[in-house]
Amino acid sequence: MTAIKIKAGSVHFYSKPKPPFLEIFTRSLIILCTAFAIVLSSIAVCDGHWLLAEGKMFGLWHFCTLEDKSLPNCTTDLGEAGVDSLPVGLVLCRSVVSFSVVAAIFGLELLVMSQVCEDQDSRKRWSVGSALVLLSFTLSASGLLGFVALLWSYASLLGFSLTFWCQFTAAFLFFLNGMSGHHIHSMVLLPVGNAGKIL
Repeated sequence: MTAIKIKAGSVHFYSKPKPPFLEIFTRSLIILCTAFAIVLSSIAVCDGHWLLAEGKMFGLWHFCTLEDKSLPNCTTDLGEAGVDSLPVGLVLCRSVVSFSVVAAIFGLELLVMSQVCEDQDSRKRWSVGSALVLLSFTLSASGLLGFVALLWSYASLLGFSLTFWCQFTAAFLFFLNGMSGHHIHSMVLLPVGNAGKIL
């Protein structure tokens, strides 16, 4: 009877190991950077004015013309920009970028829940959250590349606005945090299911 209690106590000890400080710090940093990326991407999507060239301002939601240093004349009719396939292309761009923010929010929620509620599903929540952050990177990068491809003839490094670079930074952070989260998840040395086999 005593041996059974000792064995049960040993299984309990190995099934809930205390994570080291470095792992806790790294996971917290991933969560913080993911939240920062969501803020940057939200600002970039809401503002939407990503490119200024030849007296024209191209955005996800509006097209503006700038004349004689006056206030910009903006319209939601993107066809007035005179660029082929621009209205349809920008609808796709803003859709995938908006979905990337939504995916990142759900991913961040799962990452936080995996740290707050430490149970047998914590590792699964962290894995799914990291996958959603990587999905957010894919959608965000697709929106950026699509925007640049549509306006390639106007594109220049100095023409892109600050909000465009905010979205670029957010996409990079989504990639970095998603890969880091996936890598930390794969570094588990002792799976819970194998604890009984060792004893």
